[in-house]
Amino acid sequence: MPARSDRPNPSGGGVEAGAGDGVPADGPALAVAAVARRLGVAPATLRTWDRRYGLGPSEHSAGAHRRYSPQDVERLVVMRRLTLEGVAPGEAARAALSGAALPGPGLAAVTHAPAVVTVSMVVDAAMVDDAAACGRLLAMDPDGDVTRWWTDLAAPVLEALARRTVLDRPGADAARTVEHAALDALRARTGPRSARPAPVVLVLCPVGVSRPLVAHVLAAALAAEGLDARIVGGPTGERQVLELVAMTRPRAVVTVAPRTARDVAAVARVGAEHADVPQFVMSADVADLVIPVGASIHRARTLQGLVPEVLAVASAGSTPEAIRP
Repeated sequence: MPARSDRPNPSGGGVEAGAGDGVPADGPALAVAAVARRLGVAPATLRTWDRRYGLGPSEHSAGAHRRYSPQDVERLVVMRRLTLEGVAPGEAARAALSGAALPGPGLAAVTHAPAVVTVSMVVDAAMVDDAAACGRLLAMDPDGDVTRWWTDLAAPVLEALARRTVLDRPGADAARTVEHAALDALRARTGPRSARPAPVVLVLCPVGVSRPLVAHVLAAALAAEGLDARIVGGPTGERQVLELVAMTRPRAVVTVAPRTARDVAAVARVGAEHADVPQFVMSADVADLVIPVGASIHRARTLQGLVPEVLAVASAGSTPEAIRP
């Protein structure tokens, strides 16, 4: 028979008696993994809520793990709903423990993203390693504006996380959690590639530079407008880039040069040997980066300015031939 559990109550009042005392059980007690699946959060998130706010399981038997009663789950549903609505976790926990916010949407409602998603909501989910919540919050509408999604939400989230100094457990990384959720959102937004031939645009980074997330955002923004945008992986030296240009015959080549970039020599080589191919270099002001000069080479400092320029040159011309995936 489940034993009474007395544990600290963050909302005040000393200790909180077991939630099931005097309350008829509406269902079986659940393990942490089962509750996590129902709420769409990681088990680690539930453990954090237990440790910080006292929203843990109230039922336990000798020699067995503690389990969540139906009343415990009700409190967690409230906690989940309020945090997704933008309420600070501490305030949401106090409301859940007091029962003040129990009326309202139930479990089905908390597994979907709210109508308005804020930067702080995504940051809070990432800080507790809630990958499922990050995925829901960063998901785009089928016809959503990729560029606006990046500039208004995803990029500010990553900037906010970069300003925080945190102590993470092994395997936990808030920024990577957001990046993975963002990549999932971009894949879902662009969907499978159409079988119909489309103008090819190559998106690459300078040699020795890891592909930033914004390269995927750019490719997704172009793909959403009907272009066959390909992100180049692996070595991007002059020889490799020249071979790719000769093989794919792109309508445009875009080099995404983050602040760590120092060498864009491939841009000059492509300009010399394929002067008819428009090139764009997306880079903020970087003192050590010398961008080659040429009639077919253009510079853009922002994603918002770059996308329409690439669309303009890539959409012009005759119907392209298909290239192999």
